[in-house]
Amino acid sequence: METSPTAVTASTVGSHMVHEALGIAPQHLARLHPADTVPDTVAWLVVTATRHLDHVHQQLIDAAQNAASTLSRVASGTSPVNSLGVLQNTATQIDILAARRADAIEHLQHALHTYCQVTAPASTPTHPAHRPGKALPPPTSSSASAPRTPRR
Repeated sequence: METSPTAVTASTVGSHMVHEALGIAPQHLARLHPADTVPDTVAWLVVTATRHLDHVHQQLIDAAQNAASTLSRVASGTSPVNSLGVLQNTATQIDILAARRADAIEHLQHALHTYCQVTAPASTPTHPAHRPGKALPPPTSSSASAPRTPRR
C-alpha cells in the first residue's frame, strides 16, 4: 500500500504542518538558504520546532495507547484492579503531554509565520505586529508621512 508524501502519520503532525504551510518537507527546508543567514537560522528554528512537536505528539500517542490498553484489560476482566487506582499517574502524564503538544503546535505556528516573513519577497508587505491566526491590520493611509502628536 502506497502512502502519499503528505499523508499524516501518527507522529508526523509537525512535518505535515510544515508541508501544508510551505509546500516542502522540513528536512529539505534547512538546505534552501545559504549558511549563517537569517533565513537559514529561522529555517533551522522551524525544523527544530517540527521535530519537537513530532516527538511530543508521539509520546502522547504512546501514553494514550498504553492507557487504552490498560482500561481494555480492566473492562474485559483480564487484569486485576489495583486498589490505588487503574491509571495512577498515566492520566496526569497524558494531560501534561497534551498541554506540551498544544504549546509545541503554537511554537511551530509562530516559527512558520516568522519564516514566511523573513523569506517574503521585498515587494510583499508584512506587518511586524501580525500574529498567526489573527487578521492582518488594515493598510495604513498616507498619514505615515504626517508628523505624529503624542497621546495624552
